[in-house]
Amino acid sequence: MKRLCRRVLFVAALALAGSASLTSPLRAGEKTVRINLGTLAPRGSTYHQSLQVLAEKWKQAPAGGARLVIYPDGTQGGETDMVRLMRVRTLHAALLTAVGLAEIEPGVAGLQSLPMMFRNLDEFGYVNDQLRPMLEKRLADKGFVVLFWVDAGWVRYFSKEAMLTPEDMKRMKVFVWAGNTAQVDIMKKHGYNPVPLETGEILPGLQTGLINAVPAPPVFALATQIDTRAPHMLDLHWAPLVGACVIKKEAWEKIPAEARETMLKAAAEAGKEIRSNSRKESDDSVTAMKKRGLTVHELTAEQEAKWRAGAEEIYPDLRAKIVPADIFDEVQRLLREYRGAGGRK
Repeated sequence: MKRLCRRVLFVAALALAGSASLTSPLRAGEKTVRINLGTLAPRGSTYHQSLQVLAEKWKQAPAGGARLVIYPDGTQGGETDMVRLMRVRTLHAALLTAVGLAEIEPGVAGLQSLPMMFRNLDEFGYVNDQLRPMLEKRLADKGFVVLFWVDAGWVRYFSKEAMLTPEDMKRMKVFVWAGNTAQVDIMKKHGYNPVPLETGEILPGLQTGLINAVPAPPVFALATQIDTRAPHMLDLHWAPLVGACVIKKEAWEKIPAEARETMLKAAAEAGKEIRSNSRKESDDSVTAMKKRGLTVHELTAEQEAKWRAGAEEIYPDLRAKIVPADIFDEVQRLLREYRGAGGRK
């Protein structure tokens, strides 16, 4: 369990401070391009290990490839900080969740900010694959190249008391990330009680009663011991946790052209490995938390139907305010297409 606890999922808005002064992609006298990559993934985690393997492969690429220097543990700040550092050319690349990516291109929110839109990871995978070229183009238009996409299973709700229906949730004080005023307004409109806090305030908030329900991926809940203060987990596929590794276009273009194809292939392999490991770790985390007292609440068909109806009720407010209208509409169209074909596309 201790080993698993170290594998904290890189979650958006972890309030970690401190931005080091890093170097430019190519310093005077250097022949190999240096790429500084920031991530919230902890040092030694499977995410970090996959990035280290990627760094070795990049170093061996044709024409010297590139020197990938990884800054884990959120040492370059939270995801908003890392996006800002990439824009001012201090960082050149970052492994981000959809929260950070949406700071660059809001359309990415269509993959993560629509509760219960996806019934399973196959549906999500289909929509993700279909949207990816559009999202990658939009990110490219804003100066970012996508190296690979990842997902890490489902975000779940943890609560101090059992929360089996939306009506139960409306009696809860629910954590939301500070600064997301649109989400707060939408939740209040529909009868929920959001409490905006920074990530570092989750545990104190649970302890004092300021909040009593938290959406979190299981790996993060395990590592931060959310389950010891909110020992009830709703077994509901709320939303997938999505991310991508991006690099500033100007830094990417400083890498020898003959090396880029090899480097992109290595990046795709890293993304596949991270995705496979993170999905397994999500399941392993639930098992580990159950051993230390977590109660997992499976829902009846009637209860799940109530949650789905509650989610669908807020979709019109999410459209255009949280997720760009064209992306929202395309996600729904793609799901109709996939389900109409019996999930065999």
